[in-house]
Amino acid sequence: MKTMMTAAAFTMAALLPSMATAAGDYPSKPVRVIVPYVAGGAADITARLIAQKMSEQLGGSFVVENKPGANGMIGTDFVAKAAPDGYTLTVTASGPLVVNPSLYKNKTPYDPIADLAPISQITRYQYVLVVPERSPITGVDDLIRKAKEKPGEFTYGSAGIGAGGHLAGELLSVMTQTELTHVPYKGNAQALTDILGGQLSFTFDTVVTATPHIRSGKLRGYAVTGPVRAEALPHIPTMQELGYKGFNITQFQGLLAPAGTPPEIIAKLHEAVVHASRQPDVIERLVKEGGNELIAGTPEEFARQIKEDLEMYRKLIIDANVKAD
Repeated sequence: MKTMMTAAAFTMAALLPSMATAAGDYPSKPVRVIVPYVAGGAADITARLIAQKMSEQLGGSFVVENKPGANGMIGTDFVAKAAPDGYTLTVTASGPLVVNPSLYKNKTPYDPIADLAPISQITRYQYVLVVPERSPITGVDDLIRKAKEKPGEFTYGSAGIGAGGHLAGELLSVMTQTELTHVPYKGNAQALTDILGGQLSFTFDTVVTATPHIRSGKLRGYAVTGPVRAEALPHIPTMQELGYKGFNITQFQGLLAPAGTPPEIIAKLHEAVVHASRQPDVIERLVKEGGNELIAGTPEEFARQIKEDLEMYRKLIIDANVKAD
């Protein structure tokens, strides 16, 4: 046993200089930043902005690649199975990590805890409950009262099954024991068109998308879904402020690597994200224009957030009996 332990110690001692050298030289070749969604979406915008800042900070090339499909699972699985050397990363949103494992159960081809190494949560974003400008609904309580009087007649749209806006509606339905009818779309743009046109009773839209229409008067916003008010909509209360205790639907964007990536590289990447989060143009684009909250938390904090959200969405999906298409 002593011989084996000694051999192991010598092996680790031999590896440490090479690991340190690898981290010191990192990045020595282009780094692929995989976005598991189409170009132009929220995660893609965040990824390109952060990749640019990491390139400037670390002196290497961080190249964003889009690998959409299967609700983000194709691109996420690609990263989960990549070499853990720091040269394949992902910027992703909540769905592939904390919603899909419960929504698709055994069909998710990766384990978000075992197969991926959190580097840093980048942003947190929330939703706002909105109604069309000519809607007779005067508030959240009024919506619930009217919906109880006419079960199933009040409709809300979202970007699809398992989207944040869908799950916010399901949480409202479960908490108030009210029958609300979900209308899934193939994207947020179509849902937004129909809420503006009055074809939907209400919807939970992202703050960034809804804010211009709230300010113009085309939509009326009644509550945001997170624990604090949105900076872009400070006059709109949270659901919890309105008495819906425990109502908390937020989603994140974050940077991750394959599990087993050297901790020295993880630390270097995290430092670059923290630096990026302090830059005025990043704050302008992601917070003031994008309606996000910048986080730039530690890898350990991001790991805890993923675990907490996994459990929260698992319970909601079971309680609401949400089924994937």
